[in-house]
Order: sequence, then structure tokens, then C-alpha cells
Amino acid sequence: MGTLGNLIWWIVLGGLAGWIASMIMGTNRQQGLLMDIVVGIVGAIIGGYLVSLVGLGTGGFIWSLLVAVLGAVILLWIMRMVRGRA
Repeated sequence: MGTLGNLIWWIVLGGLAGWIASMIMGTNRQQGLLMDIVVGIVGAIIGGYLVSLVGLGTGGFIWSLLVAVLGAVILLWIMRMVRGRA
């Protein structure tokens, strides 16, 4: 897969992960598609870092999605704490 394919992969995975995380955290009505994508991509980075710390390897689409959702939920939780809406 080339660079464009990787970019599309990150956007699709990020959008899906961000949307699922926003549903879990109850922020779906406050954020739109672009924010879902950003939260999902940053969440994928956070989640990937965390699972690498505990020694878990990589997997297919489902594993990547779960890791991204985990990271996105953590990101949304941190954002909620910073904003003082705990």
C-alpha cells in the first residue's frame, strides 16, 4: 500500500475509532466528523504506544480499531478532565 493508501487507512480508521469513542464517552453530539477523525488518529497513536509498553503486538483491522478506540477514549477522558467536566 502506498503513501496515499496509508493516509486513507488512517483517516478511515481514525474516523471510525473517534466516532465509537465519542459514543462511549457521550461526546458524539459535541463533535463532528473532522473532530472524530482527529480524536481517532491521536487515539491510535496513544493506544499504540500503550499496548507497545505492555508488549502486545500488532494485528489486523479489528485489533487496530480496538487499540485506536482505547486511545481515543483515554484522550476524550483527559480532555474532559482538563475542561473540568468530570
